[in-house]
Amino acid sequence: MKKPELLAPAGSLERLKTAIAFGADAVYAGGEAFSMRTAAKNFSADDLKRARELTLAKDKKLYIAVNIIPHEGDLKELPDYLTELADLAPDGLIISDLGVLSMAKQYASNIPIHISTQANNVNSETFKMWHGLGASRVVCARELSFEEIKAISKEIPDDLEIEAFVHGAMCISYSGRCLLSSYMAGRDSNQGNCAHPCRWNYHLVEEQRPGEYLPVYENERGTFIFNSKDLCMIEYIPEIVNSGINSLKLEGRVKTEYYVATVVKVYREAIDRYFENPETYQTDPKWLCELSKVSNRHYTTGFYLGKPDESAQNYETSAYVRNYDVVAVVTGYDKTTGELLLEQRNRFFAGDELETVAPFMDSFSFRAEGLKDVDGNLIESAPHAQQGLRLNIGKELPPLSLIRKKRS
Repeated sequence: MKKPELLAPAGSLERLKTAIAFGADAVYAGGEAFSMRTAAKNFSADDLKRARELTLAKDKKLYIAVNIIPHEGDLKELPDYLTELADLAPDGLIISDLGVLSMAKQYASNIPIHISTQANNVNSETFKMWHGLGASRVVCARELSFEEIKAISKEIPDDLEIEAFVHGAMCISYSGRCLLSSYMAGRDSNQGNCAHPCRWNYHLVEEQRPGEYLPVYENERGTFIFNSKDLCMIEYIPEIVNSGINSLKLEGRVKTEYYVATVVKVYREAIDRYFENPETYQTDPKWLCELSKVSNRHYTTGFYLGKPDESAQNYETSAYVRNYDVVAVVTGYDKTTGELLLEQRNRFFAGDELETVAPFMDSFSFRAEGLKDVDGNLIESAPHAQQGLRLNIGKELPPLSLIRKKRS
C-alpha cells in the first residue's frame, strides 16, 4: 500500500507554515480571487510566490483553488490570473467549473488539474469523464460512503487519484452547491462568500397561520434544523486507506493556526502509525481527545458509513465548542538559559496551568512559573498582544509550537 497524502488547509501564509511544520504533505490555498473561501485571509500574488518557495524548499506540494462557479463578468480577469499561476507552477489547480477547466488548459497547461468536490463527483463515469478532459485528480463528493469510493477506485484509470475530505465542517447542501445564502443574505456561496444561514435558528410557519411560529423540535428556542456536525474520521484510518483514497483532505481555510496545527498533528501521527504496522494498528483514544480541544460542532462520520441519521445534526446551537485558547507561539529557544522564546497571543498569568502543542511530540501540561519579559525581567502576566516573552518549561520546543490554556 502507498501511504496517502495528508492535505492541509492554508488560509494564510502563517497557516501554511504551521501545516508544513506539523507534518502535512501538501497544502491548498486560494488567491485573492476565484477561490471558494473569501472569508479566509487568502494569498496575495507575493504571498503565493512565497508559499511556492516554502513548499519547494520543504519538498511539499502546493495546490491552488480556482474553484468558484464564475458568472460571465468573472471571466474577464481569469486569463491573466491563470497566466500568473502558470509562471508560479504549483502542483495542481482545484477547479469545479468546465469553463474554468477549459481556460486553465489554455492559459496554464503546465499545471495538473484537480476537480473540486463542488463538481458533484459521485460515480466512476464522472471520474473517468474528468480524466478524459485532462484531470489527474478528482475530489469525492461528501455524499459517498467507503463502499462507493472503493467501487469507484476499481473502475477508474490507475493514474487518476482520489481525494476526499476526512475532517472539518460539513455543508447541508449537496456537494456544497447552495442558493440559500444568496437568497437570504445576498452572498453567493458558489463564489466563496457563504453567510452560513444553515447554522441559523429556524421555526416553521404554516401558510394559513401567518405570524404563528411553530418549533420544529420540542424546544422553546426553536431548532437548528440544517446545522450539521463536523466530520471526523480519525477512528477510521484503515478503512480510509483500504478504500483507495490517495489524499486525505482536511477542511479549514478559515480556521486558526491552532486548528491547523492540532488537526494535522493528529492525522499525521495516525497515518504514520498505521503504516508502521497495519496488523497491530489501533486507534489511540488521545487523538479524538486532542481533536475535541479545537473548535468544533461535535463530530460525525458523515456519509462514510452509510446515509447519516438525525444524530449527524446539532439541533441545539450553531456555536462552536471552544474549550482552549492559544496564549503564545514559540519563536525560538535560548540554549544558554533553557528558555523558550514566545510571542503572546492571549492574556495569561504567571502560575497558569498550560499545555504544549508541538510537532511530532506528545502534549504535556506545565505551570508558567518564572514568566519573564523579553529582557529577562520576571512578570506577573502577559497582557499585551504579540508581547515577547521568556519561559523555561524544562524542554525545548521547535518554532511554531503553540502554548494553550483551558478556558475556565
